[in-house]
Amino acid sequence: MAMKIRLARGGSKKRPFYRIVAADSRMPRDGRFIEKLGTYNPLLPKDSEERVKMDVERIQYWLGQGAKPTDRVSRFLEAAGIVEKKERKNLKKGEPGEKAKQRAEEKAAKAAEAEAPAEEATAE
Repeated sequence: MAMKIRLARGGSKKRPFYRIVAADSRMPRDGRFIEKLGTYNPLLPKDSEERVKMDVERIQYWLGQGAKPTDRVSRFLEAAGIVEKKERKNLKKGEPGEKAKQRAEEKAAKAAEAEAPAEEATAE
């Protein structure tokens, strides 16, 4: 059985609240789970102690049994020091689009033209 440690959504519309659960990967997101391991409340401030609560011993047990955490849960575990930090690559998101590249080139060309006459005036 492929186990996952993931978030199961609760709460009402526009008021999310998540349970951190150990579940079979074939079950639906909010469906059947084996054990509740903690909670996550994204509406609380980032520095709040109540934002993420985890049962560290049970999480370590499930990791030892071969459960794979999802990306968001692995970030919580990294912040808590349970799992070593993974290096993530986001190669394309930080790169500007085609039109933004063209605008930057045009702006650089205009700046170069504006500097050239100013340099000639100071040389005279």
